[in-house]
Amino acid sequence: MRPVTSAPADPLDLHGVRRAYDTVAEDYATLLPDTRAETPLDLAMVDAFAEAVTSGGDTRVLDAGCGPGRMSRYLTARGCLVHGVDLSPGMIVRARRDHPGLMFTVGSLTALPYPDAQFAGVLLWYSTIHTPPAGQARVFAEAARVLRPTGHLLVGFQAGEGTRDLSAPYRRHFGHEIRLERHRYTADQVAAEIEAAGLREECRLVRRARGTERDDQAFLLATARRVSG
Repeated sequence: MRPVTSAPADPLDLHGVRRAYDTVAEDYATLLPDTRAETPLDLAMVDAFAEAVTSGGDTRVLDAGCGPGRMSRYLTARGCLVHGVDLSPGMIVRARRDHPGLMFTVGSLTALPYPDAQFAGVLLWYSTIHTPPAGQARVFAEAARVLRPTGHLLVGFQAGEGTRDLSAPYRRHFGHEIRLERHRYTADQVAAEIEAAGLREECRLVRRARGTERDDQAFLLATARRVSG
């Protein structure tokens, strides 16, 4: 008789991430209702992204990993027509409640529920950080797929290497017992993923940690034009 073996873990199985954010959705949205957590440098990158998108005439933007919709509202105020998508149904419930005029859908970054070339911009604002290294290529391939030619991508993330366990910080901030990890990547690693997805990096900003932040923060702006030969 063959021994029974367990199947290898699926690197794109994000059910735990969904459960964690469903659990903290209400408290998370109350703690972070707007862009008060961002510095002027962070928002300057978002503003540059919004200006690049709106200057092309097509203002459709996907806020991929939108959470309770705070960045969707920020981009809307800057002239973008925003669709928000998030893995967590709880986050989408709160986003629809707080921003009734905007469009929000439940969906995964690794299988976006949109056709090819649908958007002039895709925002990945701290939404790639829970996907392990084995799933990063899939996330950026999906972002590239839904971008129209010459569309724009902006990625924000904690820069570094290795994984941080967020269980204790989330328990401290929200009072919930959850299991959640955050994966850190260097700006060069993310730039390589962007290039492999057929996009071209336009600029990047890496700033040092401030206040209670434990890691440097990085932002990469890219364009959906394939890198030539």
